Amino acid sequence: MKSGLVSTATASLVATVAGVGGTLPVLLAAAAAVGATEAQASSWVTGLAIATALTALFLSVRYRMPIITAWSTPGAALIASTAGVPGFRAAVGAFVLAAVLILLTAAIRPLGRLIERIPASIASAMLAGILLRLVVAMVEYVPTAPLLVLPLIALFLVARLMVPTLASLVVLVAGALIAVGLGLVKPMPPLGLSQPELIMPTWDVATLIGLGVPLYLVTMASQNLPGFAVLRASGYQPPMQPVLAVTGAASLATAFLGAHTSNLAAISAALCTGPEAHPDPAERWKAGVFYTLWWVLIALFGASLVGVFAALPPALLVTVAGTALLGSMAGAMGTALANDKERLAAAGTLAVTVSGVTLMGVGSAFWGLVFGLLVLGVERVLRR
Repeated sequence: MKSGLVSTATASLVATVAGVGGTLPVLLAAAAAVGATEAQASSWVTGLAIATALTALFLSVRYRMPIITAWSTPGAALIASTAGVPGFRAAVGAFVLAAVLILLTAAIRPLGRLIERIPASIASAMLAGILLRLVVAMVEYVPTAPLLVLPLIALFLVARLMVPTLASLVVLVAGALIAVGLGLVKPMPPLGLSQPELIMPTWDVATLIGLGVPLYLVTMASQNLPGFAVLRASGYQPPMQPVLAVTGAASLATAFLGAHTSNLAAISAALCTGPEAHPDPAERWKAGVFYTLWWVLIALFGASLVGVFAALPPALLVTVAGTALLGSMAGAMGTALANDKERLAAAGTLAVTVSGVTLMGVGSAFWGLVFGLLVLGVERVLRR
């Protein structure tokens, strides 16, 4: 294999490992929050892996760009922090709605422009509120598992300075070793192939509004728009509507396997769009092909992967998730509170979102967004 292809394959492998190792605990927290069984969680992971592999392959080859896709980590964090969902099938209904809204965004250009007009401060405040609850959760485990949680937090703070893209993976591996030493790991399951399940959705109006709509908004604002920005920053001009159509269609198809949304990657994409992936920008599209190969392996053995993570102690998974999301939370808070004129509205959005309050069966992320937009609208009217 030529040296250029070696670097391309390596960059795509690092992007895959960094993405899965740091965010799978968030996904498993989401599965637990909506009542998914271990088999349904395995189907969820398999569905996302299939969608990621196929969309990255098709888009990269079709447009000759390193168009890297992933599952929505902020979306998984949203699901994990949403209370009151009446079962996994109702959550799947919300996943279907989010996918349909992405497809509508691809088909109706003004809808995409409307999403882009949501103030960055309000969207970031909603995301910060979602992530804050998961970051705080790891601190809550300190009294019961200090020998596991505190060393991992310290390790993360050091690793993020030395190997930022692999810091979460370092924490996961070190945490697994510590957990084994403390006798906290359950017996590991045997290696086995994935067995996706067909899961028919139920249509609960409160869940559709309280989870489906915020899932769409978070995926668009926190994944797709930054994903396009990463590609443009590297000199590429990705076609917005076709990309959204492909990822939306994949999200819709795999929603019936229990998978939430697929979208453009941001951090993983940055690893595959720069010179470290290939010195020639015209050849970096091949990173999408190698990326697909790694994700095919995850699709094949997703059940075993979920089984391995299920054997680890909850304190470890929560700590890995919390440290992985800490940087994103800090960035979202910084963006939310940066604009003086929008700071109060953003703070209100953050407060309502992190409260976890449920009104009329609709979760706090939706109400946080509504509250922030309402406050901002009133302030703009009174300033005129």
